[in-house]
Amino acid sequence: MTRNKLIQKIEELSINALPAIQTNVYDGWVLRFADGYTKRANSIQPIYFSNENLDKKIEMAEQVYRRRQLKVIYKMTQQVFPEHLDRTLEQKGYILDSLTSVQVISLNDLEVEIKNHAIINNDLQDDWFINFCTLNNVAEKDQITLKQMLRNIIANTCYFLLTDDDNEIIACGMCVLEGEYIGLFDIVTTAKYRNRGYGSILIQNILQWGMDNGAKYAYLQVMLNNAPALKLYSKLGFKEIYKYWYRIKE
Repeated sequence: MTRNKLIQKIEELSINALPAIQTNVYDGWVLRFADGYTKRANSIQPIYFSNENLDKKIEMAEQVYRRRQLKVIYKMTQQVFPEHLDRTLEQKGYILDSLTSVQVISLNDLEVEIKNHAIINNDLQDDWFINFCTLNNVAEKDQITLKQMLRNIIANTCYFLLTDDDNEIIACGMCVLEGEYIGLFDIVTTAKYRNRGYGSILIQNILQWGMDNGAKYAYLQVMLNNAPALKLYSKLGFKEIYKYWYRIKE
C-alpha cells in the first residue's frame, strides 16, 4: 500500500471510529457535525477527489457550519483534495491548530506484558463512561452527545478500565477494530498514577485484545506537544506514518 493510500485508509478508519451525529458528503469532502464536541467530529475532511470550484466549496462550507453556530474547521493531512487546499485556507485566514502525529505498529510477533487488573467490556457500560468523562474532563453538556457518538460505532469496539488491587481506577481507554486495524483512543491515566508505567500496561492490554481478535496493525493519534505520550508510544514501538492538523476559522 502506498503512503497516500495508507493515509486515506487510516483517515477513513478514524472517521468510523468516532461517528459524528450527522455527516454530509459534498464533492469528495466529508462534513461532520456533533454539536461542537471535539474538533474531529465537527470538521471537514477533504479526503476524496474534488471537482467543483474551490472558492465556492469553501464558501458553502462556511455557511453550513455558521448556520449551526460552529467554527469552520478542516482536518488536514498531506493527502487532501485539492492539493493546494492548505495554502488556500491559510490565505483566507484559517489558523493552524493541534499538530498531531498518527502512528502505527505492526502486531505481527509483538510480545506484550499483561499486568494489573483490566476491566474489559465489549459494550458501553455506565461505569466506564462515568470514569472516562471524569478523567477526560468531558463537560456535562457534552456527555449526551458523546454517548450517542459511541453508541453509533458500527465496528467492533472495546472499552478498558485499569484498576489497582483495591479496585481504584488507574487508567482508561478504548479501541475500535475494523478489518486488520485497531485504533486506540483517549488513553488517559489518573493524575496520581502518571509516569509510573500504567499507560504502557493499559496499551499492552488493548494490543493483546486486538491480536486475540485478528488485528494485524494498531494505530493511534497523539499531539506533538504531548512529550510524555510520544516517549511512551516510541518505547512501545509505534512509528509515525503522517501528521494531521486543523485549519480553523472562528
